[in-house]
Amino acid sequence: MCRLFGLSSAPARTRATFWLLDAPDSLSRQSHHDPDGTGLGYFAPDGTPQVRKAPIAAYQDRAFAEEAVQVESATFVAHVRFASTGRLEERNTHPFQEDGRLFAHNGVIEDLPTLVWSANLANIELHTSLARVDDLDRPDSLVFDLDPGAPADVVDCARIALRLRAFFTQLGLDSYAKSSGSKGIHLHVPLGGTATFAESRPFAKAVAETFEARFPDEVVSRQTKTKRTGRVLIDWSQNDPHKTTACVYSIRARERPTASTPLEWEEVEAAAESGEGDALVFTVDDLRARIAAKGDLYAPLLSQKQELPDVSV
Repeated sequence: MCRLFGLSSAPARTRATFWLLDAPDSLSRQSHHDPDGTGLGYFAPDGTPQVRKAPIAAYQDRAFAEEAVQVESATFVAHVRFASTGRLEERNTHPFQEDGRLFAHNGVIEDLPTLVWSANLANIELHTSLARVDDLDRPDSLVFDLDPGAPADVVDCARIALRLRAFFTQLGLDSYAKSSGSKGIHLHVPLGGTATFAESRPFAKAVAETFEARFPDEVVSRQTKTKRTGRVLIDWSQNDPHKTTACVYSIRARERPTASTPLEWEEVEAAAESGEGDALVFTVDDLRARIAAKGDLYAPLLSQKQELPDVSV
């Protein structure tokens, strides 16, 4: 299994000598475990991504180690490759840079055989970008991750989700809900690439802060743990080109194999009224019959286009 390292000291620039070369679990130590490639990604002072990599172990590449001592950045991505597939070539060595960004272990699953292959590698949870590979700056949707702080639970998330739905309906926007597969609910608003992340992120932030102001005893918009007790966090921060969200139908890595499952709004309403949160929890065993009966409730997110209203929320 490969090793991926990430370090940020933003906004300050620093050297990562200890982390890369001297720490007990450093890149250098990992590279002695019979790997077949090593790479380092960082950003130059002008923000330009820099990638240094080779299909050999770091300890066999003196120039790599010497450069690692001198590299200075606010963000580092390092990777040690332990692979059983793919040739020992630079193109198969991580990380990669594209469109001014650094990537490691990102890929595209385009068909069922590839998905089965991925599952066989024990890629249990699938966390994906909101954007498509052909336009990484334009998300397919807004997402709001409703995460309860105990003793709040998924029922409280359902009640907030219904208020969000009503809010978006007033703005002329359709919205869709799914269980997170964990403790909460994800709410998506389809965009279909009509806005950039630079436009959708501040809009999502404003919505979350508006709800916090309206319902201060029930909602928070920041992840400050001391304020989350008994409230629902409306996490808007995943509307970002550098972040991913557990995608629809993703199984969660838990003892009970729950799955992130699309919900009908009637189901959300029933749970909010009855207080029965278990009605919004589904396992992988439930999905086949559920999809056969209801279809893919999240299919509209693949094609529906909606424009963000030009209003102050």
